[in-house]
Amino acid sequence: MRDLEEPDEAELSVTAPKTWATGAPAVVHALQYALGQTSPKRTALTLLNINQTKGFDCPGCAWPEPAPGKRHRNEYCENGAKHIADEATSRRVTADFFRRHSVDELNRKSDYWLNQQGRLTEPMVLREGAEHYEPIGWDEALDLLAEELRALDHPDEALFYTSGRLANEPAFLLQLFARAFGTNNLPDCSNMCHESSGSALNETLGIGKGSVSLDDLYDSDLVFVVGQNPGTNHPRMLSALEETKRRGGHVVAVNPLPEAGLLRFKHPQKARGIVGRGTEIADQFLQIRPGGDLALFQALNLLLLEAEDKEPGTVLDREFIEAHTTGYEAFAEHIRKTSWDEVLEATGLTRDEIEQVHARVLASRSVIVCWAMGLTQHKHGVPTIREVVNFLLLRGNIGRPGAGVCPVRGHSNVQGDRTMGIFERMPQSFLDRLGAEFGFTPPSAHGLDSVDSIRAMRDGRAKVFVGVAGNFVRATPDSDVTERALRNCRLTVHISTKLNRSHAVCGRRALILPTLGRSDRDVQAGGEQFMTVEDSMSEVHATRGRLAPASEHLLSEVSIISRLARKVLGPQPAIPWAEFEADYDRVRDRIAQVVDGFNDFNERVRKPGGFRLPNPVNSKVFRTASGKAVFTANDFTMLQAPKGHLILQTLRSHDQWNTIPYAMDDRYRGIKGGRRVVLVNRADLDELGLEDGELVDLISIWTDGTERRADDFRLVSYPTPRGSAAAYYPETNVLVPLDSVADISNTPTSKSVVVRLERAADRTPA
Repeated sequence: MRDLEEPDEAELSVTAPKTWATGAPAVVHALQYALGQTSPKRTALTLLNINQTKGFDCPGCAWPEPAPGKRHRNEYCENGAKHIADEATSRRVTADFFRRHSVDELNRKSDYWLNQQGRLTEPMVLREGAEHYEPIGWDEALDLLAEELRALDHPDEALFYTSGRLANEPAFLLQLFARAFGTNNLPDCSNMCHESSGSALNETLGIGKGSVSLDDLYDSDLVFVVGQNPGTNHPRMLSALEETKRRGGHVVAVNPLPEAGLLRFKHPQKARGIVGRGTEIADQFLQIRPGGDLALFQALNLLLLEAEDKEPGTVLDREFIEAHTTGYEAFAEHIRKTSWDEVLEATGLTRDEIEQVHARVLASRSVIVCWAMGLTQHKHGVPTIREVVNFLLLRGNIGRPGAGVCPVRGHSNVQGDRTMGIFERMPQSFLDRLGAEFGFTPPSAHGLDSVDSIRAMRDGRAKVFVGVAGNFVRATPDSDVTERALRNCRLTVHISTKLNRSHAVCGRRALILPTLGRSDRDVQAGGEQFMTVEDSMSEVHATRGRLAPASEHLLSEVSIISRLARKVLGPQPAIPWAEFEADYDRVRDRIAQVVDGFNDFNERVRKPGGFRLPNPVNSKVFRTASGKAVFTANDFTMLQAPKGHLILQTLRSHDQWNTIPYAMDDRYRGIKGGRRVVLVNRADLDELGLEDGELVDLISIWTDGTERRADDFRLVSYPTPRGSAAAYYPETNVLVPLDSVADISNTPTSKSVVVRLERAADRTPA
């Protein structure tokens, strides 16, 4: 196949941002992309099976599907259709491709170009000192990996990374293998995104996941959508919010950028979404400064306390607070010290705007707060989410219908992976059950998360990296440091469906092990198999691939992990890896014995739509030390940039899934033909003496005085809050220092990077 051309960013053009999302253009763009990847027949087969009870789960996001019988025949969004077309592509990466392209050449290619080459088709090895990958048989490849693992001085010198594309069954087997091998080094993509959510929720509610269902969202009086862009990252959420509005609920959107989908939504599967104006989603939009959300919720909590002072017994849910919470008095004393001057400076909002939201809260019986990385990827991400919990606890909006916490996961099974044990700090109770079930003693020492894994590779403490799905190099911060760290390994291994940048950043030796995609049929010795996933709202359901695999040489992730485990561990401990590979029911049988809520797993998951995991919070059971939900006192934090600097947040374009762009456009923001853009407020451009359209370099500053650069970005005048800027990742991950992380959660602070802008023309020659 002739290689595709790299896109030319010189063709970049900018128009006004859109004020509505989806509608007929979304349908057209999705079909154009799908038909550009594969045949009409294959496109139809994928679209008719995606998110259906007998089909496969969309890998694009973790938003839940409506109950069986209430789903649309086309239960997917534009980006989901593009994602599955991307996986179902007819393009192939063969051994000939690697003969033509050296690793060094691949390393210079864009993320877009690498992804567009197609599906991987056979195992490849980069031998020590070689410049090109070459084919290798499965047995030899797994022997090479097993040899390196057994040669380590200690199991903790190995890292086993996953992304949320991994389904429950292989996730359970991966953590089982790692712990039987002797390590808890199980970093995952959640470490980079929602770890702050888990840390805050575990501390305050006793469980690190959301508490609401789709029905709760539909029936809520007031839904906050904070620090997220549903129109791009999980568009089917807009359908749910439209239903909230139809039933009389209201929506408050809080975000630094005015996102089109939160302004007005045209449902593409309804007549009013094609020919009408659609639905105005946000009843109120608060254009907050990056990182100002903690101050906003502290102000709302202060207003609630003051309203209760004026009319005792009418505002706060005293019965709930007294029966089910602890820490209220210390929290209230702390929040009463809130300074309005500081709140208004930190948020960039007016007091009138905040009091309007307060009035909406008082008029609402039930409230849900949804959030994503706009809250989690700050140094104070954990305190911000703790303050959100305080806000909900005050009026009893936890553990009852139409109310609760809703962290919106951006990856299909990232929550399920954590449930299955993909976590470097699983509770001892889980480890004890795992050990008892399989006859060994799992290590109890905490393992390494993603940031600490980079540090360990950099410092020579970790020597073998195994990535199961995902694109570690481009998902992580401090790109130059991350790449040097991986190159410091003895062996890097990537179990993948498609080519990505991580395959070109290699240790002394490297393996690419191609695997089945979510849409591929999986046939083992025990017959055709299915797997399971858990969505953002704790619904567990089956996913069954329908397409012929991209190559006869592909193995499932279950097969790869099971075969590797047999080579590394041998007969001890006595784990039936061959049985697991042959029949995934046997994996589910053992999951049922180890993981809470999975009793009768095989029977329950075969019912249409699967089952919902129990959430103790909804029974007002809080697994905290006190047995109650915890109010917390959180110190006020305000992000400040030195004079002449801006606070940069990294974000996705519309045509992007995680680290991979599907096109060089961002339709809703008016960007076409390029990604190296930085969005800046017109007034900030004037103050900095810069012009719309100029080419600039971005330089981030870290506390130790070191600077990081991202060169040649086009300035775009855009309605960002004063003092802030926005640009796409992964291109700007290079600016996020490895040590700039959220307190407690260790999540990279990708939404609060202090940068200065320099004209590219003034750059000092290297």
